[in-house]
Amino acid sequence: MCKSPSSLIRKPLGGINANQLRCLAVALMLLDHLWATLIPGNFWMTCAGRLAFPIFAFQISEGFFHTSDRKRYARRLLLFALISEIPFDLMYASTVLYPFHQNVLFTLLLGLLAVSAMDRARRERTGKAVLLAVLGLLGALLLSVLGMVDYGWRGVLTVVAFYALRGFPGAWLAQAAAMVLLNIVGFQGLLIPLLGLDFPVQGFAVLALLPIWLYNGQPGAKNRVLQYGFYAFYPVHMLILYLLFSLLR
Repeated sequence: MCKSPSSLIRKPLGGINANQLRCLAVALMLLDHLWATLIPGNFWMTCAGRLAFPIFAFQISEGFFHTSDRKRYARRLLLFALISEIPFDLMYASTVLYPFHQNVLFTLLLGLLAVSAMDRARRERTGKAVLLAVLGLLGALLLSVLGMVDYGWRGVLTVVAFYALRGFPGAWLAQAAAMVLLNIVGFQGLLIPLLGLDFPVQGFAVLALLPIWLYNGQPGAKNRVLQYGFYAFYPVHMLILYLLFSLLR
């Protein structure tokens, strides 16, 4: 399996490893979810929370290259996506079944599947593999729309963009352009006045590139408790926030 570090490694100050980057994303996500449930008045929290998803998407791309078993990686994402759906529905819509919006782990899984098909085409370079890659990408995008997953097709393309631009000359500039296109130019959602313009709150996601560019290519401490702890945090914290919200409202 490819173990080469990302071409975006920056080491002037030692950089940050994958665990540290993941902790940052988790903290930013928690801020956003606290704003959505218990602390609605602090708008800055959801602005900061916009940085979380691109970091998770970047780590899916990096994890694809560094994992020793890609199928197990996909199965683990699927397992925790299924586990997280009821806590997500409770937090998002106060019901155990809300079919109109699925949690972000499904988005990341679709991105991983699209990347897997693309990587096969890159390695085999056959017409059949290229066709399967195109169909895989289109299928993932279609499922993201029909399944109404968090961040939708833009979320899937964010994972794909980090994969496609890995090792690309001038990758940092191409990443910045992709993030602007996906989160500012082509995004419709909550707008705020900024410098005389209507600026999408999702546009703050572009700032996630700053910690991503500080990634040093190192995984950090590796053990199963830590690995599964990051996955478990997602459903557990949403369930706790829902219970606290229900008690306090």
